[in-house]
Amino acid sequence: MPSPSALSACPPSSRWSDVGFATVARGVSTCGDFLAATALTLALQSAGAGGLAVSALLLAATLPLVVLAPLTGRLADRVDSRTLLVGAGLAQAAVCLGLAYAGHPVLIVALVALLASGLAVTQPVLAALLPAMVRAEDFPRASAFNQTAATIGMLGGPALAGLLVGQFGTRVPLLVDAASYLALVLAGLVIRTRRGGSRSVSSVASGPDRPAPAWRLRSDPLLVAMVATMAAVVGALGALGVVEVFYLRETLDASATVFGVVTAAWPLGILPGAWLLARLAPRFTDDVTLLWGGLVLLAVCCLMVLAGAAVPIALLVVPCWLLGGVANGGDSVLNNLLLVRRVPEANRGRAFAVFGGATQGAAMVGYLVGGLAMAVAAPRLLVAACGVAGLLVVAVAVAPVARAVRADRRHRPARAARPPRRTARLPTRRRTARSTTRPAVRGWPLPPPPGEPAVPGGVTVGAWTASHAPGSGTSSSSTACRSTGV
Repeated sequence: MPSPSALSACPPSSRWSDVGFATVARGVSTCGDFLAATALTLALQSAGAGGLAVSALLLAATLPLVVLAPLTGRLADRVDSRTLLVGAGLAQAAVCLGLAYAGHPVLIVALVALLASGLAVTQPVLAALLPAMVRAEDFPRASAFNQTAATIGMLGGPALAGLLVGQFGTRVPLLVDAASYLALVLAGLVIRTRRGGSRSVSSVASGPDRPAPAWRLRSDPLLVAMVATMAAVVGALGALGVVEVFYLRETLDASATVFGVVTAAWPLGILPGAWLLARLAPRFTDDVTLLWGGLVLLAVCCLMVLAGAAVPIALLVVPCWLLGGVANGGDSVLNNLLLVRRVPEANRGRAFAVFGGATQGAAMVGYLVGGLAMAVAAPRLLVAACGVAGLLVVAVAVAPVARAVRADRRHRPARAARPPRRTARLPTRRRTARSTTRPAVRGWPLPPPPGEPAVPGGVTVGAWTASHAPGSGTSSSSTACRSTGV
């Protein structure tokens, strides 16, 4: 069994084998998620269920991620990650096995809610494990690998579902999905990096006489600004998940093939966007740059949605969605890096869960607004309204973000001025040990969040998204990419 200092600490060298296992597990399980979502939607439609049943299915797949975020985030920080991945993976496989034999829509919706509850556990666990697997300078690249796997799963799941449902009906795709959750079980068993429980690195890094520093999202103005802005933009664009199919199929008269090509363009754009920013992000040493860069990329996403509302034919939506996906992928990398830099390692699971819950909750609001608006407005007008609403959100967010930046910078001189007074009261040997050993254990040396006392050697902090997301969550493939930004 690994020693505590080797568990979830930032290692001297990146554990790329662990990154590979986690990446494959996420890609396979995401593919299974979207395979099941597509198969179940087709099953409800074939059984004569109306839009209410489909809406209930989407709600059941999303609501647990929002409601359970505070609980599952704390679980991810306090329980051994191996226990959570293995236990949740086995539970999800069992639930999906039951789904394969469920027939009544109410039972299907209930089992989907249970399945999403498992996802609410595994998402923050995997998200918080990733920065513990690699050195600080390698995290953007590891995040891009992870996002690539999720995107491939989003693209492959619906296509595989269509093939399997057409050939074998609904049961076989759900059995395949049940098997896909075993990838999480296998990953939990083979990944050497572990965190949570008594093995949490926080107890090692904080020292025997000082507990890990408390963390609250509201105490960090930059993270509050980032989460609030992201959630607001997701809410503005969320209606697109409902409207898009009517806009493409009815307004632009797209065939089923063209519809598939257009909806795949956004997640395809995420891949180059994530890798481009993975190369550039390490150069952004100031957290403020990450925040402003993310805001600009969100504006690009909204602008591309607005441009997509002005085209005369469906194929011209493809370049708009591709560019929007590029900005979406880049924004996810910046968000993840900002969270990792500013949240203490012991609280990363909670931070990722809170971020994912906020974005998924905003997406639910967008779905509701989109469904209601379809009764009173044309699809093209609604797509344009989504883009305009998103741009307005970004414009309104500029002032709060600027205030958050000023608040964060006001704390920097105070934090820099306090350590010498406290350091003078500490024995020389103890001060030297902290200043030399802690960076080797943690690897994310940054000042403490606002409101926390400074300590000798600085407080090391780090953190989400989800993609799915986001991150992440479960919904249609293109909507999930736009909704979570992780």
